Amino acid sequence: MSRENGRSEVGVEASGTGEQLALIREAVREKKADRAKPRTWRGAELAAELPVARVLVDKGLVHLDRYFDYAVPAAMDAEAQPGVRVRVRFGAGEKGGRREGGKLVSGFIVERVAESEYRGVLAPLAQVLSPERVLSPELLGLCRAVADRYAGTLADVVQLAVPPRRARAEAKPSPPLLAPNAPPEVGSWARYGAGAGFLSALTRGDAPRAVWTALPGATWPQELARAAAAALAGGRGALVVVPDGRAAARVDEALSELIGEGRHVLLTADAGPEERYRRWLAVSRGSVRAVIGTRAAMFAPVADLGLVALWDDGDSSHSDPHAPQPHAREVLIQRSVNERAGFLLGGLSCTVEAAQLVETGWARPLTAEREQVRAAAPLVRTIGEGDEARDAAARAARLPSMAWQVVRDGLTRGPVLVQVPRRGYAPRLACERCRTPARCRACAGPLEAQEAGALACAWCGRAEPDWHCAECGGARLRAQIVGARRTAEELGRAFPAVPVRTSGRDHVLTTVPGASALVVSTPGAEPVAEGDGYAAALLLDGWALLGRPDLRAGEEALRRWLGAAALVRGQAAGGTVAVIAEPTLRPVQALVRWDPVGHAVRELAERAELGFPPVSRMASVAGRGEDVAELLRTAELPSGAEVLGPVPLPVPDAGRPRRPGDPPPGEEWERALVRVRPGQGAALAAALKAARAARLVKREGEAVRVRIDPPDLG
Repeated sequence: MSRENGRSEVGVEASGTGEQLALIREAVREKKADRAKPRTWRGAELAAELPVARVLVDKGLVHLDRYFDYAVPAAMDAEAQPGVRVRVRFGAGEKGGRREGGKLVSGFIVERVAESEYRGVLAPLAQVLSPERVLSPELLGLCRAVADRYAGTLADVVQLAVPPRRARAEAKPSPPLLAPNAPPEVGSWARYGAGAGFLSALTRGDAPRAVWTALPGATWPQELARAAAAALAGGRGALVVVPDGRAAARVDEALSELIGEGRHVLLTADAGPEERYRRWLAVSRGSVRAVIGTRAAMFAPVADLGLVALWDDGDSSHSDPHAPQPHAREVLIQRSVNERAGFLLGGLSCTVEAAQLVETGWARPLTAEREQVRAAAPLVRTIGEGDEARDAAARAARLPSMAWQVVRDGLTRGPVLVQVPRRGYAPRLACERCRTPARCRACAGPLEAQEAGALACAWCGRAEPDWHCAECGGARLRAQIVGARRTAEELGRAFPAVPVRTSGRDHVLTTVPGASALVVSTPGAEPVAEGDGYAAALLLDGWALLGRPDLRAGEEALRRWLGAAALVRGQAAGGTVAVIAEPTLRPVQALVRWDPVGHAVRELAERAELGFPPVSRMASVAGRGEDVAELLRTAELPSGAEVLGPVPLPVPDAGRPRRPGDPPPGEEWERALVRVRPGQGAALAAALKAARAARLVKREGEAVRVRIDPPDLG
């Protein structure tokens, strides 16, 4: 046969009749479909439609941060829907055409598809734990965004977002959704220039975004409740996140009085696991559209979200200690964008992150006029550390005479609050003459005293043998004092006829009577005084707060002071606050003027000049020295990334409980910081996550801990 004839004959066979061509195409389709069908153990019958389930397996390993395909048996077809919890065999292998072995682990079905890209034998779902769809597409998308931002795994974030299952709670139906409440009155929001407009926008269904600097006093729970009620009145949902159970109870009580029972739930650990899950299910099922809760509530699946609100974002409780350690502020910002909801970031103080939201125009300021602030705030008096007691009673209490006088006068009119820093605050080094923090000339990190008195940077490790203060030229340093230990006993001896109450870590008081008494409290544990509030407050040992080895020391000190001072009666009612700290320091002056926003704006400008977060983005990489060095060497960091360190991490005290991020017992770890320009945060997180995954796949060295935007920078 000639070449030409050969081509002709083949062409005839390929074209053939239309009927033959159709048969050929059908055979090809059947062959492809047969390959696409998941093969299962023992020929089990599969679901007729969408026989493949993509499962998020509960394995928080960075190199396993993807979905895995499983076959859906026909018997599970109805219950195996996206969002439900399942059990699957993970780590199984093929043997003789069968899928064998593997450990039973939990997971979630994220979707059902017609075919799998995996060409091997698919194991079937082992069990559908519950038909309850707890992982909605919206919640899954939020968890994915949070995992990407913090260089974490989706499984770890879902574990934070979806509470553990309680079968008895799932068996009970949730109540029906109540009709929307009436729009609330403006109330005390009228004290803020744009307060009424903000509530009206929420009621209309708009998505206003505001950074709210609350006036001193005990009205902020009612104001948060009115904002939530305004969103509910517009037919949308509301989510309010506060630092602790005490604050949540106050907002819960205020919202119940405003709109009645049945329209919202309180999500805190105090409710217990089963009751908390029952309330969470009511939200997930759409029975209620408002949630008040602590940190974990930031993921609450509120339907048709109209408002996310966060109170006191500077509180460390808002930063989750579990991987990947997300901050409630960033999660709620993400929800506001994703779900087109209103955003309210409120507090008595103002963080630099809040100031940045206003400076960039993402949110609008919501503040009161200065006349309103002066009317609501108490008189603040400063007392330097060098002031001496001039009478025996003041010396017995180790107080300057002016501070002792403030306490004595206040006790004639009501209770007096005494704030004492917690034991264990580690001070940072500062200039002895002007108290300016000592910082590295290379990277502006904080200086620490090493062995033999040498100075070195806590960030980059660079030695500073000849340090001089950049402000005044001084060459002497001082480590500031830690707090008083026997304050309550000493005050009791100085005022023997006055009852003394204490509130702290072991026993936190919620309220105290309005009668004359001394209330000694650690920062954050101050109880509310019944009636008009405290007659006076004394803020002791200011340098124990200002001298902490933390980038946020000044901001945190001001936040703690404002939180205590806001519980004191206004200046018109005779309320007085005395703070023992250097009067010329910026946080002290901000307290005297009651100007937290001005302090935050100046801090933000200073951080921008020095390249500190939140203007830049940072990541902390901690582990054994060789592992940290290898990860940073292999990571494809963004262009211009600056690596600071590594430096040794301090070994935790033997008697102190281990905290997340502490080195394992007996190991010496190092930490490096990676700093990138604005806009490179996502690339930094992706690069570090990919480097960690590659190391785990290759089983090179020990695990390295990565944290994006660590809040505890020195």
